[in-house]
Amino acid sequence: MSARAGLAALLLAAWAPPAVAAAHSPAHLDYLLQCQGCHLADGRGAPEKGVPALRGSVARFLTVEGGRAYLIRVPGASGSPLSDAELAAVLNWIVQTFGPAEAARAAAPFTEQEVRRFRRPPLDDVAPVRNRLLDKIR
Repeated sequence: MSARAGLAALLLAAWAPPAVAAAHSPAHLDYLLQCQGCHLADGRGAPEKGVPALRGSVARFLTVEGGRAYLIRVPGASGSPLSDAELAAVLNWIVQTFGPAEAARAAAPFTEQEVRRFRRPPLDDVAPVRNRLLDKIR
């Protein structure tokens, strides 16, 4: 478990019932620490503020060319303090948790090597890349 995940587990244990704290995987804890600030705990995001929803859509990016690299290179992911292995685990957790389920089941898991390969440089202008990928998905 990473130091961040350990800290999150400690904080969660202090404020949540033991059964709730124990139910969170290290990847889920890293999501809570690194991603929920923008995408919210349930993945609904804040589309009105330019933060896309993850739930019901994120795994679809894995069905088109460039989608995997996009998810790795978005600034919040690419610039996070997570190691490549931790980021791969969080991306896998996000895909499996927020789906949609059929696209998530068909997707190959992210690997540490894949994250290392695509993580740098981060995307400077995310919206146009996301829009091109969404056009491909449609």
